[in-house]
Amino acid sequence: MEPTPEQSPHHAYPDHWEADVVLRDGGTARIRPITTDDAERLVSFYEQVSDESKYYRFFAPYPRLSDRDVHRFTHHDYVDRVGLAVTIGGEFIGTVRYDRINEQGRPASAPADEAEVAFLVQDAHQGRGVASALLEHIAAVARERGIRRFAAEVLPANTKMIKVFRDAGYTQQRSFEDGSVHLTLDLEPTEKSLAVQRGREQRAEARSVQRLLAPGSVAVIGTGRTPGGVGRAVLRNLLAAGFTGRTYAVNRAFDEGLTTLDGVPAHQSLGEIDERVDLAVIAVPAHRVPEAVADCGEHGVQGLVVLSAGYAERGSAGRELQRELVRQARSYGMRIIGPNAFGIINTAESVRLNASLAPESPARGRIGLFTQSGAIGIALLSGLHRRGAGLSSFISAGNRADVSGNDFLQYSFEDPDTDVALLYLESLGNPRKFTRLARRTAAVKPVVVVKGARHSGTNPPGHAVPVSRIPDATVSALMRQAGVIRVDTVTEMVDAGLLLADQPLPAGPRVAILGNSESLGLLTYDACLAEGLRPRPPIDLTTAASPQDFRDALADALADGTCDAVIVTAIPWVGENGNAETGDGEVLAAALRGAAAGGPAKPVAVVHVEIGGLAEALAAASSTAAPRTRPTTLAGRPATTPGTTAPGASATTATPPASPTAAAPTTTGTTATTGTTAPATDTAQPTAATPTPDTPSATTPGRIPAYPAAERAVRAMAEAVKYAQWRRQAATPGKVPEFLDDTIDEPGTAALIDTLLGPAPDPRGRPLTHDEVSELLGRYGIHVRPTLPAPDAEAAVAAAARLGYPVALKTTAPHLRHRADLGGVRLDLADEEALRRAYGELTDLLGKPAELLPVVQAMAPRGVDTVVRASIDAAAGAILSFGLAGAPSELLGDTAHRLVPATDRDAAELIRSIKAAPVLFGWRGSAPVDTAALEELLLRLSRLVDDHPEVVSVALEPVVVAPQGITVLGASVRLAPPPPRGDLGPRRLPNY
Repeated sequence: MEPTPEQSPHHAYPDHWEADVVLRDGGTARIRPITTDDAERLVSFYEQVSDESKYYRFFAPYPRLSDRDVHRFTHHDYVDRVGLAVTIGGEFIGTVRYDRINEQGRPASAPADEAEVAFLVQDAHQGRGVASALLEHIAAVARERGIRRFAAEVLPANTKMIKVFRDAGYTQQRSFEDGSVHLTLDLEPTEKSLAVQRGREQRAEARSVQRLLAPGSVAVIGTGRTPGGVGRAVLRNLLAAGFTGRTYAVNRAFDEGLTTLDGVPAHQSLGEIDERVDLAVIAVPAHRVPEAVADCGEHGVQGLVVLSAGYAERGSAGRELQRELVRQARSYGMRIIGPNAFGIINTAESVRLNASLAPESPARGRIGLFTQSGAIGIALLSGLHRRGAGLSSFISAGNRADVSGNDFLQYSFEDPDTDVALLYLESLGNPRKFTRLARRTAAVKPVVVVKGARHSGTNPPGHAVPVSRIPDATVSALMRQAGVIRVDTVTEMVDAGLLLADQPLPAGPRVAILGNSESLGLLTYDACLAEGLRPRPPIDLTTAASPQDFRDALADALADGTCDAVIVTAIPWVGENGNAETGDGEVLAAALRGAAAGGPAKPVAVVHVEIGGLAEALAAASSTAAPRTRPTTLAGRPATTPGTTAPGASATTATPPASPTAAAPTTTGTTATTGTTAPATDTAQPTAATPTPDTPSATTPGRIPAYPAAERAVRAMAEAVKYAQWRRQAATPGKVPEFLDDTIDEPGTAALIDTLLGPAPDPRGRPLTHDEVSELLGRYGIHVRPTLPAPDAEAAVAAAARLGYPVALKTTAPHLRHRADLGGVRLDLADEEALRRAYGELTDLLGKPAELLPVVQAMAPRGVDTVVRASIDAAAGAILSFGLAGAPSELLGDTAHRLVPATDRDAAELIRSIKAAPVLFGWRGSAPVDTAALEELLLRLSRLVDDHPEVVSVALEPVVVAPQGITVLGASVRLAPPPPRGDLGPRRLPNY
């Protein structure tokens, strides 16, 4: 929407203030600046507001707006006077405005930094979170325009508005003056205000998905008049699943006399239905979708599932059609799954919704599934069905133009029917938000992800989202940091999901192996070692073992305190007549389930070869699985029952290292304690719905996952072990040491950066000189060893005399930098003669000094050469990286990554997570180096890029870590105007 010529030309219409938001009840609305074209909308809006609300706004009876009022409320300069409106269907449902004032409360301009703010919300929409959303957005606008405080006068009886201000989380002052409450809000975001904002976001987005998955009525738009076709298939699947709500068939081509179709009411349009429809499934050609969406919006439909294709997957023209589809739906307050979607499923007994193209609704279970691909969705549904697994919910989002994996995580976090969330993703629209939501969800239930399109560097057709340039290995590391179980294939996702949904989490990596095949046991043992587990020697029950032998052996293994998990291997056993018994899997399944139910809570997995009916019998409990619950305390924390192990809690007081090859010490503070649970959330944060995942209690005996290969069972168990270890560590989060504050000059660094960038910085940024780098890093306690230029041999000798022998001579030409293997570095030059000889050899071998740009540097204490980097990805945010210096580490990709800001635990884990970490801890008799100093360096660099987003790239190479202390021998820094941080701004839905 563009401004009219009446508005000030030097304050253009700020279209970046426009935003779609999800309200408290899950509906959407649009927030935008008010313009002079809104006079009629404002008057109409005001006429629908009650007298009481008008009185609260103006402190007096105010039945109508005068022409002067309308002019004042629609004419803004977008700097000192700003008005925002919330719209649905193009009409106002709420407004807010601020006017900049001086210390006397009179109209003012900058540099005055206070503004008076006032809200008005239509009565029919009060209680939906409209005012809270408006406050977030008007506060962000005010900060952008240099306003630091809001002042508001509120009548004491206007308790709703007082609550909006009180609950916002901003620092505020309150006083009672002249019969009204005077409020002053400091607009600087606080931890509490950010927590409040994210809590509201979580509840609203979860509710928006819940409305889609649990409608009271469904209309299938585009139902064919004859059998066949997409719409008719969806209608058939809805009816076959036993949907508990009301179903309607809609097609404008229906004959006038047609009243029912397949036993449900048939209508030509939604207007003919005598109730409001909650969910519409649209299965019409793309060119007819806008008409269907308008019909839905005008008749109060809450959400859409768009199966129609022909959008962004078809190219730029289709992408614009997709954007217009989203804009149209959101203008009516509706959210969209799709387009090009496969559909949605909810197996809850109170819903039984199958609004998808899947001909069979899956059994009811504890797994939630989200996929961005219809084909992968079909494969996953089929695979889970074959394995006897049930689902709680299923969303196939197609082009995911609106509802995304992030929304699914918001829903799964508090869904009491979901114990495990499985996601197949081909693109991440908002990686920062994804990692934040995944970390919070993973703290209470497992999140398993398969990421498609990992190496293409582009998004799949139809996914109109920003492309992240960070390598896939980095994405994987960041997911692991957030507690996400990242697997490579959909088969591995199903394997892990089955184990996590039906078994308790292991307390450690110690695995008992038992079975009736020595060979299969050895294969399982080898697989455990390859996955970093600690297997015990396999127990061979011999091929003559009976189901009772299996039961006794499993019971003994579960009772053994030296093992944390059990893998059972089984081949057909030999009967009394000497023949192989292949078909009596139910007997063995009953024996194993009985032993598992009667023993301590430890995960059990079965590897089987050609035993008919075993997998099906072990999975028999899945379709009737009920929530896994444990009692809760008065404080809301899950209570630990004696004899059971909560997920992520250990039955011992120390956790052995996950890998037998890891020579590095374990991270401080990561040992597990009995009864450890997920950390309590702040009161402003959303809390996961109870019940939370624990030990299975639905059916006795419970379901045991079965696998046709040892490697698959072991890989799933290894993922459960790593996840459980993450849960234990997440229960006591790390922190940034306070001692850093005493040696960091944050204000001085900010002033230096402003000077270096200048008043009109180049958007591409600029690299800093050596002296600038040293000064900038020095303000954060990172000291770079001095270097002096050596354009000729005499200058090199003079530099060495100044620095003191022994010295190093090295080139700084870009093609030779950090390439000791090419002969560009000469070390331990003890005197002038050695320096002159090295200088001559260097120039003779590699070129003229003007090409090599040689420098002289004092020698550092011997140690391990490492590389520390920090960079900012526009999509993922700031990333801290660490590895050993040299070509082998680069070639093998042996680099670890963590998101910034890093905690003390992140820093400790970062240096221990590379494969070459043992080199730092005394490998093969070498002296251990000062890893504490290295961790402090990582924390200082993390703090620098977190405090100053203008620092878009830092490379410290090499960093020599000696037995005592570290030395930074080289450093480069790049500054640029900071990229926008959408995750810190007000809530808004993405627009791709």
